[in-house]
Amino acid sequence: MSELKQSKYIDITTDYGFKKVFGSDTNKDLLINFLNELFRGRKVIADLYYNKNEHVGDTEDIGTVIFDLTCTAENGERFIIEVQRTSQVNLKKRMLYYSSKLIADQAPKGNRRAWNYAISEVYIIVLMDGFAMPDAGEEKCFLHDICLCYRDHGKIFYDDLGFIYIELVNFVKAEAELVNDLDRWLYVLKNMSSLNGLSTYLRKPIFEKLFQLAEYSKLKPEEREMYNVSLRNKWDAESIRSSQEELLKRAREKAMAEGRAEGEAKGKAEGKAAGKEEGKAEGKAEGKAEVIKNLLSLNKFSISEIAEVADVTVEFVKQIEAEKAKGK
Repeated sequence: MSELKQSKYIDITTDYGFKKVFGSDTNKDLLINFLNELFRGRKVIADLYYNKNEHVGDTEDIGTVIFDLTCTAENGERFIIEVQRTSQVNLKKRMLYYSSKLIADQAPKGNRRAWNYAISEVYIIVLMDGFAMPDAGEEKCFLHDICLCYRDHGKIFYDDLGFIYIELVNFVKAEAELVNDLDRWLYVLKNMSSLNGLSTYLRKPIFEKLFQLAEYSKLKPEEREMYNVSLRNKWDAESIRSSQEELLKRAREKAMAEGRAEGEAKGKAEGKAAGKEEGKAEGKAEGKAEVIKNLLSLNKFSISEIAEVADVTVEFVKQIEAEKAKGK
């Protein structure tokens, strides 16, 4: 296989690059530092162990993980972290499945009464490279830190199951805007393969080690071959994803136009039949409701997308969704 034209540093968001930097005991200080920045003081990892199982899925369709880690906190508590970096259909549901599997696998084969559900904490970390958070709408956050909480007032209900989604596409800070080590890590993850060296903004021992490790010229021939394959796979996946997104965009625009036209036509007809201003207003509202019902029936659009198309609030869409579920 011919060698690709390479930058000075490898792309550490490729499968090979990520495992090269973070996937060995020799370099686990890099992963510990990165994870501690993600937890932002809520949890401090003192050590970690790379578990042997490379995947928790029951079939190839479920997908594979990058790392399955057992971590030890400064206070001696042990908890499990799984790191993912793949774009998948039903991403949120898959991550919920993974976390449930990690919890269920802790149960002993026997004597569960003595075990008494002493479940270790479980965290799922998803590095989203080049794809967006499902149903994020106009929100442009690059870090989604999620746990179980009360719906009414937001107080945390259970803090030992968490999901951290890193949406790199939304991280747009320049080097001069980096204010902490989490910023520096995300900047490096996104931009490493386009950098020419270690700038003053990244001049810290942990990043000096990272840059030395990620130099393409220091890879052995067999490592270069594996990296080139991984890089090509990433480019192929990005090309496929781009094509799929364009097809989905066209289908969405067509479906939205049809749903809007049908709903507005019904609204106008009902408003005309009413023959009064209040009737017209009611017909217009009914028309928007029909637009929303049509789009909900397609099961292709988020609540926020439907609200934008119908020019209504998210709350109104949820109200129509509830009425539709009741058969009204």
